Amino acid sequence: MADSGSDVVRVVLVDDHPVVRAGLRALVDGQEGIAVVGEASDLASAVRVVTAERPDVVLMDLGLGDGPGGAEVTARLRALPHPPHVLVLTTYDTEADILRALDAGALGYLLKDAPPDRLFAGIRATARGETVLAPSVAARLVRRTASPGPVVTEREVEVLELLARGLGNRDMARELLVSEATVKSHLSHVYTKLGVDTRAGAVAAAIERRIIRPGG
Repeated sequence: MADSGSDVVRVVLVDDHPVVRAGLRALVDGQEGIAVVGEASDLASAVRVVTAERPDVVLMDLGLGDGPGGAEVTARLRALPHPPHVLVLTTYDTEADILRALDAGALGYLLKDAPPDRLFAGIRATARGETVLAPSVAARLVRRTASPGPVVTEREVEVLELLARGLGNRDMARELLVSEATVKSHLSHVYTKLGVDTRAGAVAAAIERRIIRPGG
């Protein structure tokens, strides 16, 4: 891995939009000491390019079309024999997205509205193995840790995302591989924590608090 100012940080871009990748390549390649060595748009191409190029850093979007999302791709890349550090660069800043990406092994999480200088510094810091978080992301994690009230668990976030998709209890149970009684228990806890008493109210509150994205 790159560990000194004289090393070139090798970067692979993972984003399903060719125009975005082209823009990022032009931006990042223009920086001294940073070189884009490959691009990918989905899980298969990401594994192929990263295995071939062995980059220091992968810039990872979370929304990758209809296939596996960025968190799943991150987990797969981190399981490779020579895993790269992963820096998420996305528009999504909900609690669910952040936790899923970090749990998958991402070292950093920046938003696409970050100033270029912050992105460049983030790439270099990630190559050194340092954690990089957008200010809003860091604040969200701090609030979650310091919250005096009940915290929505990761499984409850999954339930909320399924609620936002309009699934009923039976379908949620099938998706989560649990019983309907367990789903009802999760819903009860979610209602209490969010201070609501309906499915629609739970979804609305979760979206308002940026726990989930609209539409799950």
